[in-house]
Amino acid sequence: MTRNQEIRPDIDEGIDRKVLAQLRARFLRINSGRLERAMEALSTRQQLVLKLLPLLFHVNHPLLPGYVSGLTPAGLSGYEPADDVLAEAQRLTRSFLYKPTRGKVSQPIHGLFLMGSLGTLAQAEKSDMDVWVCHAPDLPVERVAELQRKCHLLEAWAATQGAEAHFFLVDPARFTQGDREAHLTSDDCGTTQHYLLLDEFYRTAIWLGGRTPLWWLVPVYEEGRYREYVHTLLSKRFLRAEEVLDLGHLARIPPGEFIGAGMWQLYKGIESPYKSVLKLLLTEVYASEHPAVQCLSLRYKQAVYANRLDLDELDPYVVVYRRLEEHLASRGELERLELVRRCLYLKANKKISSPPRNGRKSWQRRLLERLTGEWQWDQRQLTMLDSRSQWKVRQVGSERRALVNELTYSYRFLSQFARLQQAASSLNSRDLGVLGRRLYAAFERKAGKVEFINPGIAPDLAEDTLTLVQAPAPDGEEVQWALFPGTLTHQEWPDFAPLKRSRELVELLAWCHLNGVIDSSTRLSLHPGNSDLSEFELFNLLGSLQQVAPLPLPPVSEDAFLQPATPKDILLLINVGLDPLRQHSQMNIHMTTGRTDSLGYSGVRENLVVTLDQVSLNSWHEMLVSRYEGPHALLDCLSDLLNGLGEGPKPNVLVRCFCRNRAPAISARVEELLRDLLAAFASDIPQRYLLQIAQQYHLLDLTPGQVRHRALSDLPALLRSLGQEQASYSPVTIDRNTLEGEDLLLILPLGRPDCIQVFYRLFGDEAELTVLDEHNSLWRQRLPYRDESTLITPLQRFLQSVLYRRTTQLSLGESPVRESPEILYYELVPPASPRAQAVERRSEPRSEITLPFYNVQAIIEPGEQRRRHVTLYCNQREFSELEFGGDLFAAVAGHILAQRREAERYPCYITDLDLSAMLGEGPVQTIHFLRYKAELEEALNIALQKA
Repeated sequence: MTRNQEIRPDIDEGIDRKVLAQLRARFLRINSGRLERAMEALSTRQQLVLKLLPLLFHVNHPLLPGYVSGLTPAGLSGYEPADDVLAEAQRLTRSFLYKPTRGKVSQPIHGLFLMGSLGTLAQAEKSDMDVWVCHAPDLPVERVAELQRKCHLLEAWAATQGAEAHFFLVDPARFTQGDREAHLTSDDCGTTQHYLLLDEFYRTAIWLGGRTPLWWLVPVYEEGRYREYVHTLLSKRFLRAEEVLDLGHLARIPPGEFIGAGMWQLYKGIESPYKSVLKLLLTEVYASEHPAVQCLSLRYKQAVYANRLDLDELDPYVVVYRRLEEHLASRGELERLELVRRCLYLKANKKISSPPRNGRKSWQRRLLERLTGEWQWDQRQLTMLDSRSQWKVRQVGSERRALVNELTYSYRFLSQFARLQQAASSLNSRDLGVLGRRLYAAFERKAGKVEFINPGIAPDLAEDTLTLVQAPAPDGEEVQWALFPGTLTHQEWPDFAPLKRSRELVELLAWCHLNGVIDSSTRLSLHPGNSDLSEFELFNLLGSLQQVAPLPLPPVSEDAFLQPATPKDILLLINVGLDPLRQHSQMNIHMTTGRTDSLGYSGVRENLVVTLDQVSLNSWHEMLVSRYEGPHALLDCLSDLLNGLGEGPKPNVLVRCFCRNRAPAISARVEELLRDLLAAFASDIPQRYLLQIAQQYHLLDLTPGQVRHRALSDLPALLRSLGQEQASYSPVTIDRNTLEGEDLLLILPLGRPDCIQVFYRLFGDEAELTVLDEHNSLWRQRLPYRDESTLITPLQRFLQSVLYRRTTQLSLGESPVRESPEILYYELVPPASPRAQAVERRSEPRSEITLPFYNVQAIIEPGEQRRRHVTLYCNQREFSELEFGGDLFAAVAGHILAQRREAERYPCYITDLDLSAMLGEGPVQTIHFLRYKAELEEALNIALQKA
């Protein structure tokens, strides 16, 4: 058999040991070439590390690097150091004297293998050394621990030589069973990718010393019966066991590994897509071939058996590229193929558009020149890729689209593959869900979300000079903000295309900040158009964004993605580019007023909070911008903010205003209001918050998740709103600048649950009654006043009858019956004054049994077409619509007057009311009865005056 022939061993016909030796020699020839290439790109000190590693694991000398103790396992199988290696060791330690180990029984270090990009097209100056240290399976635990300590010491020593080394202990017996405790490369995703890691090992690892892989000597067509084939080789002494290392075969790769590998590469690809696209696509190719996967290590082995030993074509990255090229070209996916080519070129990081620095071309450069020639790339394209470190917004935006499309496609493919193969365990399902959320947070567009355009594409997008312009939109109906590169005059910028347009300034600035387009060294030219934006305000807006979202943002934990996104940091910017007192500024008028509240400024109560821009950074690190303007901008913004709060920690909120007039006072007022709202919102009881803005009242319902506000034009509208029924007790918090001089300011803070509170205030011959019921709903009535007894006693009797009726509907057989609400009485003092100063408690009125008491009972029942039927009983005599029709109240009024001396026309009061047919079995509160009472009394007293 000649050297150039393909080798096809047939175990059934017998195997020639010379053939096996020839196969091993071919693998070692490739290995030697890769090791030489790896050394070529290393510094002298780094070369020393790689050259000495086999010796340092072979001997255990106190003066050599990595020494732990005399008991540390040492001895590399079959290794004998060359003279140049011994010379290097003696340069390190003059007293070192090597003693040959021939005949030494114990050689517990079975093999050393170099993983990673060393010796490949992608080797760079900072490439690390991942070294597998394969040791004897029977090493005691304490000896393995000693060996691990030796590895740590060697890592530290390598660092002193300018080499980043990582050592991973491998027990071949456990590894073959898929059992490993540690990550086996610095780029390893964990324990879920045994076969894919083994595939990468077989096609990329560089043998440094010890036993050679047994897998080398098993033909591809025998992979399916690997165990049987290996048993024959060893049992019939074709091979000696102490010469080979068995790490297993690749006959079948479980589908779950493709899911794990894909998820890991997608996870890494979110921040560094160029590094992940190649492996991600390779995983896709493997998965699409399942179960008959032709993994690259088998192709590599087949090439060696066929004596195709071209180092360039067997380069691990070229092998991956050729497989992806074959797959994508066959599917006609040429855009994806171009992306793969760019990823490979940028991964190699050899700028071939310019001459080599030392005038000598490396093998990597020559290989890249050959590949790019195949791809028909011209000088312009090479120059563009070689200048990636200088890429700015336009180049990055174009590249981002291709990368995001690829990552999104891979995620969908991965999810579909998991469903089809039913390979998604509960853990994988959760991980896929988390990964989907990571992709969504990083790349998905949605209204208000600031797009992040640079996921590891270019190192720095900051522009030296920029021009910010406000100008009419092309349709002329709206204005827009635009950002241009360079410094442009008012006459120049219309002729240039902007980097970014936006309807609102804050959205544009947030985009600039998140993507690093503006940094501390950027010089900005401003053309503010019709806005009031100044350079001072612009500078402070950018500073506020940096304060609320300092870059770079830290990684988001997996726990955060297990929960819905919630706001973490919020920035409220008030009156951006707008002067709320612009007319006064233009006229150079400085107002002097005692009313300085920013929500009701001066005697005309101007609202100085005209617009708000909310920038929020949530727990998934999405940046969202919302704009609020119009008469209810402030409360719309605060309602949305409160509704967005989750159950966890509350967000940090920063309120800022930089407009020309009263900016500190405006931001302080909004900050104060927000603080009060958050305190009320945190209560265990859903609250209402009363606020006055300009001429209007606003009542906010602070129910979590359902915060809303109502605008109320005047005090009567407010009273009607406060009088609406409540599902449960709901206190009212009053803003510090609201209800100035109004009785409600004294009454509302006294509300108590499960208590009916009656307040009265005297105005000469009139009195005002106000009631807060057990749910804090408010009822008010103005009445003629004679004395306190005739004012309070009718209401007292009515309330007592209402409570009695409600008590009779409760079951006595269950747990203790809840007590009826307590009735308390208060007077606002001093009487007959323009403003009440205080509220004083009054005792319950004492009604003597002997006093005349005219009982007027009402029963209201529903009728057709939303009509109501009323029946009245006057001292037990019935008056119904069936008898009197539309004259019911006139008939009752006549009857009452007939009972009085000299037909006195003082008011008549309803003393009892039945609403059981109207309200059914739903929740009933006292306010329902008071409303109907007032309505009936008004109709009855009008009839009394007319009678």
